[in-house]
Amino acid sequence: MRTGRGTLSVAAGLVLVALATVGYVLPPAFDPPPLKVDPSFQTIPAQPASELKPVVAVDPIHRREISVAAEGQRLYGTLRVPTKPGRHPAMVFVSGSGNGSRTEFTPQAEFLAKAGVVTIAFDKRTVGYNFRERDFSLLADDALRMVEYLRTLPEVDPARVGIWGVSEGGWVVPIAAAKSTAVGFVVLVSSPNVSPLRQVAWALNEQLLRLHAPIGARDLLTRAMGGVGFDFLRYDAMPALSQMKQPVLAFYGTTDPSIPFVESTKALITAMDKAGNDAYTIRFMADGDHAMRVHGGPFTKGYLETLANWITGLPATAKPSVHMAGATPVQRFEAADVPEAPWYAGGTMLGLTICLAAVGYVAGPVAAIVVRLRGRGHIAVEANARLWKPIRRRLVRIAWTSLGLLASVVAFITLLVLFSINQAGAWPAVLAGWLVVRALAVLMLIQEVTAVAAFVSALREGMQPSRWQHVAVAGVLGGTGLLMVAAAYYGLFSFPW
Repeated sequence: MRTGRGTLSVAAGLVLVALATVGYVLPPAFDPPPLKVDPSFQTIPAQPASELKPVVAVDPIHRREISVAAEGQRLYGTLRVPTKPGRHPAMVFVSGSGNGSRTEFTPQAEFLAKAGVVTIAFDKRTVGYNFRERDFSLLADDALRMVEYLRTLPEVDPARVGIWGVSEGGWVVPIAAAKSTAVGFVVLVSSPNVSPLRQVAWALNEQLLRLHAPIGARDLLTRAMGGVGFDFLRYDAMPALSQMKQPVLAFYGTTDPSIPFVESTKALITAMDKAGNDAYTIRFMADGDHAMRVHGGPFTKGYLETLANWITGLPATAKPSVHMAGATPVQRFEAADVPEAPWYAGGTMLGLTICLAAVGYVAGPVAAIVVRLRGRGHIAVEANARLWKPIRRRLVRIAWTSLGLLASVVAFITLLVLFSINQAGAWPAVLAGWLVVRALAVLMLIQEVTAVAAFVSALREGMQPSRWQHVAVAGVLGGTGLLMVAAAYYGLFSFPW
């Protein structure tokens, strides 16, 4: 007795509704509210003209490759020293997240050195820093070793040796400054000043909005973030920021899609007040992105001049006439925290689900092969051979669809990461990728329902499954069932899409 298409459609619809409900009723939910407008950020004065005066960066310089001993390895960098006689201010560049090659700082290091500032740009350590584990204190110690190296040079004024940090470096540099009075000043570029998890979640929401991505894509990624157990993601930046006593210069770009720049500024001001430090300067650069460039090209107007004039003018420039100046920043949403995933949806359980599904997909084909090899001499009735063949085909299709879904999710996340860096013309590809992911999820559901119905119908028609056939059916259908529940949690069946 065959199950009718109407019955199958109703069954698939009910399962879809049940799975869609899972995406709504299970935490965590991520829905950042709009950021309330702060009047103090609507009336920001223009930068003082003295900060923007032209800088003649043409003096000859010496370049030297250096090697400094650090914990667990040696650090390699490039030292640039002005040839002009006398002692000069000096600065160490601290990179953001990732490999952190010294070459990314070459344009700024060259400009500053030719303007009279000794600079060191060094390659980030490879021991003790990776995607999962990041010790910001260890990175701060690396920066301090470079500071101590600079202070030993005869060309350097030891009272004016500072540290410059961008992005992730905004969590590193304050630790170094709080640890050592040898740090004479601090420059923060696109410093988040909120926890890494809040920063990444805000950036994710902002970038997906710019990509016109469906809301479901955000739910997929934020729920995945909630299940990640990386300790550094919940790092609290305020204790170190609140201990900085040195002069601070902070830059923020008004088009930066990677950090909540208004809330980051408020956090910095709060920390400076707590530290009793009135020597801080915050500048918003028009059209500046995360690296103080315009659409990844030239540096935003006034950035290099402000940086050079401030450093060479110390200590006179430490206390500005106005703390906050520049272009008007507009931050649309708050930097909301991503709730931790419940135990049943954490990374461990997700990994276990995928492993169990993989075991099922391996056991299914193996069992099918055994059935084919032993089927001719088996005691089962002749109907088994006829009824088993269409079921086996369905199981194979389910396995391939499920593997395709996993691959498409990984590819879609990779697509979002790549397009978040270069967003021009990316939104059609994002929508197409999301459509593929959702279509494969629904196809997997339909195949699961029809395969169960086919197996039940076969049993009604007299099929007597062997032990190996039971293994094949249970492995594939059971593994797919687990993947369907996981997909439901991550919103692949939810509406709106």
